Amino acid sequence: MINTLTSPLAALGRQILGMLAIVGKIAMFAFDTLTHLIRPPFYWREFGIQLIHIGWLSLPVVGLTTLFTGGALALQIYAGGARFNAESVVPSIVAIGMVRELGPVLAGLMVAARVASSIAAEIGTMKVTEQIDALVTLSTHPMKYLTLPRVLAATLAMPILVAVGDAIGIMGGYFVGISRLDFNSAAYLKNTVDFLELWDVSSGMIKGAAFGFIVATMGCFYGMNSGRGAQGVGSATKTAVVAASILILATNYLLTELFFSA
Repeated sequence: MINTLTSPLAALGRQILGMLAIVGKIAMFAFDTLTHLIRPPFYWREFGIQLIHIGWLSLPVVGLTTLFTGGALALQIYAGGARFNAESVVPSIVAIGMVRELGPVLAGLMVAARVASSIAAEIGTMKVTEQIDALVTLSTHPMKYLTLPRVLAATLAMPILVAVGDAIGIMGGYFVGISRLDFNSAAYLKNTVDFLELWDVSSGMIKGAAFGFIVATMGCFYGMNSGRGAQGVGSATKTAVVAASILILATNYLLTELFFSA
């Protein structure tokens, strides 16, 4: 009888301890990555390649996502504001909503889907085919050659992606506002500029840097720790995307609480 009652609790305890162990491993992995930043050598060519792959090549998906989100947000705010005769708030709320929350989060999630999966699959495949062991044989530290350039590139590229995504999202709301909602073009732009503050934009870019660090770290961690064979690489890829997405949403709440709590 006692074993029947305690078995579910024991299983739950094992799950929690397993999760805490993974959190500890990820924290140690991230710390180890940062320590390599101050220890030479630094592989500039690999960093440049990852900057293009993570930043420039992610721009289309981030731009399209924020464009349509900005337009949909304008329609929704207008429909809700019409109930209270507050249609004029559409430009300001679209701008604030995009730069504070939707721009960083959507950019982070899109980059997580594209980049975290790519990094985990690439490094996982290198592990399966023993290319990482070959790097060690050639006296090249895998963390310094594979992880650090990707993490640094994602951390630096994401704020720029967020800024571009914010602008495109606000533009999407602007196009919908003047074409579908009969807003005056000059008045719409004036309301957008008047209600935006520098800290609104800066906070979103800080979030972007944090999200970029999370995305690349999750991809590298699960790639480095992937199982053998195609199934192990596939599982690492899936877990990297899921973990990065959840951490982005959790970190977004914590940073919002830190930046904008009363």
